[in-house]
Amino acid sequence: MRILLVEDNKVLADWLSRTLRKQQYAVECVEDGEAADFMLRTEQYDLVLLDLALPKLGGHEVLRRLRERGNATPVLVLTADNSTRTRVTELDHGADDYVAKPFEVEELEARIRVLLRRSAHVSNPQIACGDLVYLGGSREFTLGGKPLVLTPRERTVLEVLILKVGATVSKAMLGQSLPSLDDGVSADAIEIYVHRLRKKLEGSDATIVTLRGLGYLLRPVHHGA
Repeated sequence: MRILLVEDNKVLADWLSRTLRKQQYAVECVEDGEAADFMLRTEQYDLVLLDLALPKLGGHEVLRRLRERGNATPVLVLTADNSTRTRVTELDHGADDYVAKPFEVEELEARIRVLLRRSAHVSNPQIACGDLVYLGGSREFTLGGKPLVLTPRERTVLEVLILKVGATVSKAMLGQSLPSLDDGVSADAIEIYVHRLRKKLEGSDATIVTLRGLGYLLRPVHHGA
């Protein structure tokens, strides 16, 4: 599951990113509202963790623009302002839930799970690339109608690729999506995971293509073409 964390407190953002990645979430982090607005216009996420007091563009405006575009991605607001008026205002303006700082990480994780389950019940996307099928509600893959056995990191890499099927995904984006105890995943590690996935997709109607200097592309195989 892809989460966009919008938080300008770097210490909090780094800690929260590491914590959520340990729970197998793919977390991307931006530090200002303009960057958040751009990412939400160009990328697809399963959940947004949104601070309100942001530089360049406030969290209120980021949320307003998101909903004006008809984007129903769940938004969990994080803010130090815990007044009833602020809570009601943000919920009325399109936020799905609200957590006041400081918060216990267990509570935040529980609220994230609730929002993701609720969203899955509403949309439960199913994406196909040839005979490879991704079931968004359960994060499971099938290949030729049978369950595809994947390690957690293989699943995350393949999930990022199929959510952008037909589009190029850079090594940097794949590295940021992988849960890690440190701040990054090496390019060599990404190549290993992609190699393993290619082996598991051999003989199927889906393939991962390497675009030199750009990244990877998941696309259907056109047999006999």
